Amino acid sequence: MLDIVLVEPEIPHNTGAVARTCAVTGARLHLVKPLGFDISDKAVKRCGLDYWHLVDLHVYENLDEYFALNGDSGLFLATTKAPRSYAEADLSGDVTLMFGKETAGLPAWLREKYRKGCIRIPMRGEARSLNLSNSVAILAYEALRQQGFPGLLGTGSMAE
Repeated sequence: MLDIVLVEPEIPHNTGAVARTCAVTGARLHLVKPLGFDISDKAVKRCGLDYWHLVDLHVYENLDEYFALNGDSGLFLATTKAPRSYAEADLSGDVTLMFGKETAGLPAWLREKYRKGCIRIPMRGEARSLNLSNSVAILAYEALRQQGFPGLLGTGSMAE
């Protein structure tokens, strides 16, 4: 299983794109408040997110609630500050990929607590970072590749 956790996401379009990635891959989406936008049915429909019903969505008041309900098994934290690339990580089992808010990333205390699980996407130092939804897609598909794309292969219209 693949779980995607967004901690305090701020930009609705990024979360919408992440939700689409979760919808097409079967990954569960976890949102940790505060959110920088409204995810009520009315707001989601107004944004044209016609795939929202395909997302296995879980919302938490804070990180304490998230960890109390889910634990930290298989946890990897995506951060530009990580000492190792995601390509070095074993994402072949049940994996949780956690991402921070767009303007600040994950809190320092969390990165330090889970230092061994911190991974980064290699990029030039002059650029701050990739867009959140792009980062989620890269790491999610790497995890799915390592897992053999469970339930996703052979579904294209040209599959035999």
